[in-house]
Amino acid sequence: MDLRSLDNVDPEDIGSNTSAEPSVGALIERRFGRRAALRGLVGVGAIAAFGNELMGSSALAQPRGPSSLTFEEVPHGLDQTHHVPTGYDAEVVIRWGDPVVAGAPAFDPANQTAAAQEKQFGYNCDFVDVHPLPAGSTANDRFLLVVNHEYTDPGLMFSGLGAGRDVNLKVNEEQAKVEIAAHGGSVVEIVRAGQSWKVVPDSKFARRITGTTPMRISGPAAGHDKLKTSADAAGRDVLGMFNNCAGGSTPWGTWLTCEENFNFYFGSADAAKLPEAASYKRYGISKAAYGWGRYVDRFNLDKEPNEPFRFGWVVEIDPYDPSSTPIKRTALGRFKHEGCTYALAKDGRVVFYSGDDERFEYLYKFVTTKPWNRQDRAANRDLLDEGTLYVARFGDDGKIEWLPLVQGQGPLTAENGFATQADVVINARLAGDLLKATPMDRPEDVETNPVNGRTYVMLTNNTRRTEQQVNRANPVARNAHGHVIEITPKDGDHAATEGAWTIFIVGGKPGIDPAARYHRQTSDNGWLSCVDNCTFDSKGRIWIATDGAPTAAGIADGLYGADTAGYGRGLTRCFFQAPTGAEVCGPLVSPDDSTVFLAIQHPGEDAGSTYDQPSTRWPDFKDNMPPRPSVIAITKKGGGPIGS
Repeated sequence: MDLRSLDNVDPEDIGSNTSAEPSVGALIERRFGRRAALRGLVGVGAIAAFGNELMGSSALAQPRGPSSLTFEEVPHGLDQTHHVPTGYDAEVVIRWGDPVVAGAPAFDPANQTAAAQEKQFGYNCDFVDVHPLPAGSTANDRFLLVVNHEYTDPGLMFSGLGAGRDVNLKVNEEQAKVEIAAHGGSVVEIVRAGQSWKVVPDSKFARRITGTTPMRISGPAAGHDKLKTSADAAGRDVLGMFNNCAGGSTPWGTWLTCEENFNFYFGSADAAKLPEAASYKRYGISKAAYGWGRYVDRFNLDKEPNEPFRFGWVVEIDPYDPSSTPIKRTALGRFKHEGCTYALAKDGRVVFYSGDDERFEYLYKFVTTKPWNRQDRAANRDLLDEGTLYVARFGDDGKIEWLPLVQGQGPLTAENGFATQADVVINARLAGDLLKATPMDRPEDVETNPVNGRTYVMLTNNTRRTEQQVNRANPVARNAHGHVIEITPKDGDHAATEGAWTIFIVGGKPGIDPAARYHRQTSDNGWLSCVDNCTFDSKGRIWIATDGAPTAAGIADGLYGADTAGYGRGLTRCFFQAPTGAEVCGPLVSPDDSTVFLAIQHPGEDAGSTYDQPSTRWPDFKDNMPPRPSVIAITKKGGGPIGS
């Protein structure tokens, strides 16, 4: 998320955590040593932990070099359009304003209405996933595509608002309603036609979820006093979801969509004087970044002080049933969720990983109480309401501990403000503080590699790190480029409360950024900056999307592939470059490895760029069309697996 109207204030860089615990950067320094960190750390942790793998026989079958990825790299650059390797095509699957549900009008950017937007594809697409049709099939040519819509940029959506710090506050009432409708998510049916993917018009599965869609609150926090408002005296029903960034799925086929920077939607004339000031401060709630509170009372803290407690959750949605009610699953904790991805424990329980995307925040996982029932989908309906939420502590010896966030255990007592489990999940950040979890450098996506079983944590950056905080996990001050941590659960069991960690890569340009760490044969186009989301193909290769590279490194955000084993481990190669102003989100490799789906978010969101004079008109390049966030599909000309 960029939210350019805040000028140089990054919403993930507020930094409300005052914990004195060693940061993940300090731990890297202690584990590997500053000298090793500053010379690039190539192989320091990896060889120790995975030496056999680095010398594995898989590397011997790579005649073109150490990487198993053989595509021609895309050169680093930054211009008005996107770029893919020679021999590949990229096509738009769906764009902001395209029809989603039956009866949706054609997109008219000069005459937008909330009623139209509620039927059209929303703004700023982020998380992308596919669910097979029919449900449970292994076919590769027909899916339900689910997409999150994170936030809106009115300066690029509406004519005449201009750019700058106050643009979000200038919208009129109808524009505010359009913005609310443009949030949430979309479900569309897609079908493969030759090498292309097309949206099926008027599909019975098609659905728009918006900022006014009725939702149910379940789990420990349901009915808690902090979730009660004048519109919902029971504290069990809420309208809509906001700032849904990355997401995930469940093994029983539902979509998990995650509320991230929800704090920017609520504001007060003086939030510090309100009864919940301490919680507001810990979650960065103060002044609203949007002007909706002038028209809708629930965004005004002075009128509805409890409304923010109803956001910041993981929302479960059944994509196969457009009449189903989305459910906010509070057992998974309230924070700035960046993703919620699963792995299976050895006993059949399901483990969900999430990062809290802000500087010096924590890494979490949730372990269900009951195992997944493979034979009865309905039996899993409320599996996410019972389980244990954990927060991570990284040791300087390469070990990781998962600390249970359970009321009554350790310091999580009534005397410390946690009388019930509801108090714990509502203020999960404060609970993590008491348990002395490890502050991280903006933990974003957290994904488990289906081939090697390890979990990879995208740590985007932390530009507020001081010289005194330089350490092994973040080897330079003002960490502008981020890094990736690799976690191996004890005995290969994701439910285990212990494991081991190491560094996979550290971002930045080799030779320029002293802590940059990659494979030694990484090319001039293969280095990256500001890791954000990731995915894996069927071979276990990682694909990393970036967010923030234009500012941090002067290159476009993109998608990079790398082996996670063999001689090519950590050798990142540039596969895609986004248009100016855009970040790359929601990377997804189709089950048969034939397609990479990407969400291209906020194209044209450069300084001074406006609806009337944008820095790019991607992807339409028509004078009457503003830049349009879109989901694209990348395929190889003539077909075949992506990458090699």
